[in-house]
Amino acid sequence: MPVIEVNGVVKRYRDVTAVDEVSLRVQPGQIYALLGLNGAGKTTLIRMLLGMIAPTRGSVHVLGAAVSAGDRSAWARVGYLVEAPAAYPELTVRENLELVRRLRRLPGVTANVTGVADVIDQLALTPYADRRARTLSLGNLQRLALAKALIHIPDLLILDEPVNGLDPAGVVEIRTLLAGLAHQHGTTVLLSSHLLAEVARLATRIGILHHGRLRAEHHADQLDRQRHRHLHLTTRDDTAADHALRAHGYHPHPADGGGLQLTDEHALTRPDQVATVLVHADVPPTRLVTVEEDLETYFLRIVGADHA
Repeated sequence: MPVIEVNGVVKRYRDVTAVDEVSLRVQPGQIYALLGLNGAGKTTLIRMLLGMIAPTRGSVHVLGAAVSAGDRSAWARVGYLVEAPAAYPELTVRENLELVRRLRRLPGVTANVTGVADVIDQLALTPYADRRARTLSLGNLQRLALAKALIHIPDLLILDEPVNGLDPAGVVEIRTLLAGLAHQHGTTVLLSSHLLAEVARLATRIGILHHGRLRAEHHADQLDRQRHRHLHLTTRDDTAADHALRAHGYHPHPADGGGLQLTDEHALTRPDQVATVLVHADVPPTRLVTVEEDLETYFLRIVGADHA
């Protein structure tokens, strides 16, 4: 049974459609990344998953139970971070977490519950444990918010832009932490982000949301196959090279910035044969390289039809 099941969900605010006919499934132990530009509808969808707002149409199930606005029945098994990190500013890091522990009615430490000291250590907050929250940097406030989401070792973790404000080392730490929760504890993770290159290192499945619609879904290991590739070459006589390649069944095109490009599969898999054709035609390549679309370019291509 999916941990998250979203069926035809629509959310409208008067004339604005924030989420438009979205359906998705998140399986147990999966790290699902919801990717989109700011304003794509990621936070709205997450708020519906948590029962903070009701969909205009469609249904949402979390951990096997239907979700409705104001229903908190599944929250005991869910950890979440939505939008900006929040904390009581005059309380210390330790006091904020102790308060969450009491509100969740958790014991101090058991085999299934992380103690306050443990989660402080887990999120690298030990040097700041006795500092008031108002004195923390944005990155450490984000760590505190993640600690609050993790303190009860949830079955499902829902995180909205979890690496906001973190330095590169902090991003790596959070990535390692989330991967460990999924692989060692079976925790299911749904996170939103606008950073494809980062989530590609972590997620097992990626959904691209744009203007409220789910534009594409891929398993992370399929991303490479979705990215465009071409063979770029230059010679001392590109016109003669074009004629020689066409005579051997290739389909060259002028490349931006000069030279020729080939997208033929046999050219991409055997560029040495392309070079051989050109050498025999007395127009040897002065440059021959396989160019692969980077992740950011792929992302912008997917949303590009509507991105201005």
